[in-house]
Amino acid sequence: MMEELLSMGFSEELASQALAATASSSAGEDGQSIEAAADWIISQSSQSSQSPTVPSSQSNLRRFLLPNPAKPNRSPNAPPPPLIPRAKRFKSSPSSLSPLSDRMRPSTLDLILGQDHLLAPSSLLRSAISRTGCGGLIPSLLLWGPPGSGKTSLARAIALNLPSHRFTPLSAVTATVADLRRAIDDARRSRSQTRTILFVDEIHRFSKTQQDALLPAIEDGSVIFLCATTENPSFHVTTPLLSRVRVLSLSPLQPQHIRSLLHRAVDDADNGLRLSTNGTLVAVDDEAFDFLSLHCDGDARVALNSLEASAVLAMNRSSANGQETVTVTTADAKEAMQSKHLAYDRDGEEHYNLISALHKSMRGSDADAAIYWLARMMEGGEKPLYIARRLVRFASEDVGLADPAALGLAVACYQACHFIGMPECDVCLAHCVAYLAMAPKSVAVYKALNSAKMAVRESLGGNEGVPLHLRNAPTKLMKEMGYGDGYLYPPDHPEACKGQIYLPELIKGKKFLHWPPAEENST
Repeated sequence: MMEELLSMGFSEELASQALAATASSSAGEDGQSIEAAADWIISQSSQSSQSPTVPSSQSNLRRFLLPNPAKPNRSPNAPPPPLIPRAKRFKSSPSSLSPLSDRMRPSTLDLILGQDHLLAPSSLLRSAISRTGCGGLIPSLLLWGPPGSGKTSLARAIALNLPSHRFTPLSAVTATVADLRRAIDDARRSRSQTRTILFVDEIHRFSKTQQDALLPAIEDGSVIFLCATTENPSFHVTTPLLSRVRVLSLSPLQPQHIRSLLHRAVDDADNGLRLSTNGTLVAVDDEAFDFLSLHCDGDARVALNSLEASAVLAMNRSSANGQETVTVTTADAKEAMQSKHLAYDRDGEEHYNLISALHKSMRGSDADAAIYWLARMMEGGEKPLYIARRLVRFASEDVGLADPAALGLAVACYQACHFIGMPECDVCLAHCVAYLAMAPKSVAVYKALNSAKMAVRESLGGNEGVPLHLRNAPTKLMKEMGYGDGYLYPPDHPEACKGQIYLPELIKGKKFLHWPPAEENST
């Protein structure tokens, strides 16, 4: 900022004084800090004849720094400036530089598709917005849903439906604690004039400290807090923050919803597909619509951006053939998408959902379903060794004594995956998954272990020491103390040792493992 003031013709002494005098008002953008410093110098020059003369060309400095030359100077403690009209706060004019998915973002609640459970006339959200218009308050909300389901669009549409509120968007990817405090301070200063909706996208990216920084402002109502996340809030949002918001779950868009959005993009002459093709008319085959709708996994962003890429490919082909109208075909859509989009995150909730589906399908002896879920994980990029480790566990937990060979096969599968890796080891995993799914099942060992653990934790029998006859006696003193006395070596006493006691006296005769199964269902 010092360099910019010097480049305006001010002396270094004046620039230093101005920056020091306006330091308390420099919480905003850099341009606002420079403006305040320049205004301070100009005002000092007009008030004191002893101040160095300021070049006349700089007396109109504010005309170049501000869109409104009549706007008065702001003092460091002045209230925030008047609100920008809500339509201009986060809706810029259409630009071909913006992706189609951004240009087609729904601006009203009625344009949002696929979330009828949240936007029905009698829903919590609609009721809260209508109450807010009558003087009520909209609650703080956490929007949870998969990518491309409309979380950010919903937050912005909520703000547009509340014209008396100020909308402040932040992204947890780039925002810091300082950014949060600055936004909250602005909200508190303007609270007497208007309420502030603070929207934080990707809230799961915030650390615990950053999430905690939001708590006082939400608690005292300084801001109406909206946030969005693709991750399960139970694992990625702190408990204190969860207790202050209401979680709304968004569903993945269905193919019919995606198709409607694609048609809307084609028909919109101002912000739609025509802007991507520099005004060239665009037509899309029905099969191309179907392909994009079915292969985006409910992600509107993927579908719209793939449509845009398809149109560019079609336009290039049409230009080469001298055609004036662009027709997007299925071949263009396939080329643009390259491969089916798979909603899979190896560190997110979908990772655990799919491995759970694989386990439960094998446990239910459905080999077809088990192989399908295995294919979903592998196509999504899951590490083969992770899957193989889970199969080893399954072989003991769910198959167990019903087929002792299952554990050996699972270990061999792990070793095969380690030796050859992907993609060749995929059939090894499928082999093991099919075997485990069709194998007889027994959880006798699993139940026995859990029962024994419970006995230990609950101190059943007092967790008394090991009986003397089961202890080794490597020293003379230990022999004199009775260690090992009365122990019968089974190979030498096959009949007599059948009555030998191996459990502590207080839990003598306790059964943990029930085998062979008498009542257990083996399938």
